[in-house]
Amino acid sequence: MNDEELPAWVAGLGLPGLVDLHVHFLPESVLRKIWAYFDKARENYGFDWPIRYRFDEDERVRLLRGFGVIGFAPLVYPHKPGMAEWLNQWVAEFAARTPGAVATATLFPEPEVEQYLAKALDDGARCVKAHVQIGAYDPRSLELDPAWGLLAEAGVPVVIHCGHGPLRGRFTGLDVFDEVLRRHPRLTAVLAHAGMPDYDLAFDLMEQYPNVHLDTTMVGVDFGQPLPGTFVSRLAVHADRIALGTDFPNIPYEYAHQIAAIAGWAEANDQLGAGFLRAVLHDTPARLLRLVP
Repeated sequence: MNDEELPAWVAGLGLPGLVDLHVHFLPESVLRKIWAYFDKARENYGFDWPIRYRFDEDERVRLLRGFGVIGFAPLVYPHKPGMAEWLNQWVAEFAARTPGAVATATLFPEPEVEQYLAKALDDGARCVKAHVQIGAYDPRSLELDPAWGLLAEAGVPVVIHCGHGPLRGRFTGLDVFDEVLRRHPRLTAVLAHAGMPDYDLAFDLMEQYPNVHLDTTMVGVDFGQPLPGTFVSRLAVHADRIALGTDFPNIPYEYAHQIAAIAGWAEANDQLGAGFLRAVLHDTPARLLRLVP
């Protein structure tokens, strides 16, 4: 399957289109710095990471629509204090002018976090991004505790990159985020990259907390880390809590490659199949983003 074939394949499932919970649109100045970091991926990560969809904003939106994406969460994230509120303002404006984009927000451990997150939620944000690795912050921070409480009460999902992949950070690790979940067990948390590389621990958290989900971002692709032999069987147990995520545009392969990987899981287990694909590619992310009742 390639990008050109993707819309027809999705239509064959009886879906109106794809809903992607994990894509990135950011201010141009921020995006340039992110792309510059990936340009030095061999130095930063130890391997090359050529960005497949390095285009201007309008072209990236057009491409998503061409893939059959009808709804998406444009995720933003800060790497230092004083940045999150500005990003929230930018992404609110982006969502307002971009059909299919859902209003999102982000956060950082700082004195103002409860205030600006509450405003973002009041203004309609339906998804929040937290990036423990890039932000290099402790999700257990007392400054963040009211923010987690706000999100738990609102039922707004937080897509959180808290796993060790692709690089271990000072505060990464699903065991660290588990301490947040113990304090806020009703929090709707989407473990980005399915908690890569600690997939089994991610499934363990799903078993403990009914509102924990996984996204598929870079999971099972040729570029990613190998999956454990138990992955597909454990996936089948929680098939209604897996949501499409891709990391578009910052991926080194075709968008359709991620969808093909998900299709491979469905083919590998009789408990999955077309119903699982419809849930992952549309129904579950659409429910999380409140695109459907």
